[in-house]
Amino acid sequence: MKNILVTGGNGQVGMELQSLQAQYPNFTFRFTDAKDLDITDAPAINKYFDSFRPDYIYNCAAFTAVDKAEEAIGVALKVNTIGAENLAKAAKKYGSKLFHISTDYVYDSSQNTPYIEGDNAHPGGIYAITKYLGDKAALDILPTSLILRTSWVYSSFGHNFVKSMQKFGVERDQLNIVYDQIGTPTYAHDLAKAMLDITQKLELKEIEPSVAQGVFHYSNEGVASWYDFAMAIFDLEGIQCDVRPILSKEYPTPARRPPFSLMDKGKFKATFGLPIPYWRESLVACLKELKNK
Repeated sequence: MKNILVTGGNGQVGMELQSLQAQYPNFTFRFTDAKDLDITDAPAINKYFDSFRPDYIYNCAAFTAVDKAEEAIGVALKVNTIGAENLAKAAKKYGSKLFHISTDYVYDSSQNTPYIEGDNAHPGGIYAITKYLGDKAALDILPTSLILRTSWVYSSFGHNFVKSMQKFGVERDQLNIVYDQIGTPTYAHDLAKAMLDITQKLELKEIEPSVAQGVFHYSNEGVASWYDFAMAIFDLEGIQCDVRPILSKEYPTPARRPPFSLMDKGKFKATFGLPIPYWRESLVACLKELKNK
């Protein structure tokens, strides 16, 4: 039995991993949040690892309040950067494989073609900067780290865009949704399963450890604006709401959002041989799951 430690175990990806663990009986899982394991405290991590030796670390912990990060700079830096650095050091010390969840927000430039992993990052905003620095720290300390950059994450757990649209679409007669931010929604369930399937492939020696390292992109297939995403939710849910497409400048926020953060997943598919569902199909699955709850 191999041990998997999941930080951020009560977040969206962490909860999806919990829902999937029974399908992977060859692994022993340990799910933690900040009160169980403070990833910003290096001695606490070492003490934890002395009692539970993880073969794999899934770092799903992050400070993801994008706008709040503009003021809570110290907290964002500690969790997103120092936390990743501490886990990479511990993984190196204890011989663990580190999976680290990153973000499309590191790509904020004038590019209008899908980003590949070799493109230069250009993070704009505290959240994006601290996440990028966390990616860099993990790879500098432990080059075998696997960085999964994802985008627009939602699930049947926690707070997210899908649940907000379900709520506001019923409560309000009209909504203004930006249409000039382009990317891809990602169902956390699909991301969690991809992480587990990669781990399974490593254990079965279906892929070499040397290829499962560095930066990879993972989001659902396809492309959308936030307006498209909202309209799909309302269409599938049968919600009647007047949705007005607006420009980002009409909805100013403390932190800038990338206008175009579409990521190419060719490297991921070629390396791991795993299918990636189309975003609308995954949205249907999530909405079904929400109904079942």
